[in-house]
Amino acid sequence: MKSKSNLYRKEKYYGFLFILAPVLGLILFTLYPVLYSFYGSFTDWDGLGQMSFIGLDNYIDIFQDEQFYKAMYNTLFLMLGIPIGLILALLLALGLNRGIFGTTTFRVIYYIPVISSLAAISILWQWAYNGDYGLVNQFLDLFGIEGPNWLANKNTVKPAIMIMAIWKGLGYSMLLYLAALQSVSRSYYEAAEIDGANALQSFWNITWPMVKPVTFFIVVTSIIGGSQIFTEINIMTSTGGPEYSSASVVFYVWQKAFGNLQMGYASAMAVVLGLFIFIVTLIQFKMNEKSSYDVD
Repeated sequence: MKSKSNLYRKEKYYGFLFILAPVLGLILFTLYPVLYSFYGSFTDWDGLGQMSFIGLDNYIDIFQDEQFYKAMYNTLFLMLGIPIGLILALLLALGLNRGIFGTTTFRVIYYIPVISSLAAISILWQWAYNGDYGLVNQFLDLFGIEGPNWLANKNTVKPAIMIMAIWKGLGYSMLLYLAALQSVSRSYYEAAEIDGANALQSFWNITWPMVKPVTFFIVVTSIIGGSQIFTEINIMTSTGGPEYSSASVVFYVWQKAFGNLQMGYASAMAVVLGLFIFIVTLIQFKMNEKSSYDVD
């Protein structure tokens, strides 16, 4: 009995050691910066000098800042690519789930952008979108279409970045959908076939409900990630695009914090963005709870 007790205490001790490192990392590199930034949002801190408490002035200024509204609009516009990416990923997964020739090769091809450096991909697409010698305009020229200077035109810069973001995340979403599709029991489809269901009815009543948890996961993570888009904007349109038409909220936060040394104001914008993400995610969870179901 005594040896068992010693073993239990030893395992408990090692268990605490294993979780100590991630807990310390969370406190030092996440919790402390978040709380420090929250406090900084009530100050006029420039990132170098002393903090002076100014109350809610930064938050009042944010809601009177046209550039912030523009950056928020650009961020929301870029997130329109999320449903488009979902549909394309599901269609690709449905195709690959049919066991066509070269399925493994296609999986690798579609997943390569996911594991590639985002900075490298942004530079590649920046070159492809070049108005003079870019591959996109050269391709359009084959059909007699004169393409615009994508990243230098306020009407095309957001769709151009959106297309790149969809292409980048397509392989990840497709693999998740493919795993979900392959876990659906064939007996459901066989029962539906016996009942006379056509392909569309089988998809709507079997496939779609079974992949719904994956859809929910992708939507939640995509909105969280899409709200924080920065690298693509900073590399492809380093000034925020023509007339600030591609600047995201995080890009604006970065400019204010490290360009204008308005760290307190930038912290306040980060808090507002964090609240926005939290509220949207909470709404998604509530909506998902209402439409959830159990398979007996």
